[in-house]
Amino acid sequence: MVYRMSMIIGYAVVVLLLVYAANWRRRVEPRLPGSTAAHLVPLGFVASAAGLTYGYGWKGALGNYMPGGMEDTLFDDQGLYVYYLLNDFGAWIGWLGVVIAAGAVAYMAFKERTVAKWIGVVSVLPVLQTTLMVAGLGVPGVPALLAPMWLFVTGIGLFFSKKTTITR
Repeated sequence: MVYRMSMIIGYAVVVLLLVYAANWRRRVEPRLPGSTAAHLVPLGFVASAAGLTYGYGWKGALGNYMPGGMEDTLFDDQGLYVYYLLNDFGAWIGWLGVVIAAGAVAYMAFKERTVAKWIGVVSVLPVLQTTLMVAGLGVPGVPALLAPMWLFVTGIGLFFSKKTTITR
């Protein structure tokens, strides 16, 4: 049941990322037509949505194939081992696109000055954390450590921002 709930919640996150990307395209891109960074943000969200669809789908599948699951006789131990490996970082790796979007928002804050600087500071954090940990430790799942929190904080921050360029 835990794996199935992970899949359901993960799929809901995918839907929300796509809604966020569509809203960004509708509300922000027309106001900043010359900004490559502004156009990169929804691409990062869409990339994450695609990756997370697989990651959370593998979680749901593992729940079905594990002992006690609805299809627990379809895979032997070696087959289940593959699903365990896919689940190790599968639902974490997909957050990389959100980290890329965070980098684009940081660029918009510091270089283009179209986003509040405090949002730029918050946006640099997942980029630095992911870059340093992937380069230093080689752990592929680190984008998920700060990316979801970044989405929450910057989403609210952008909505209430005093910068007129991208708010409502």
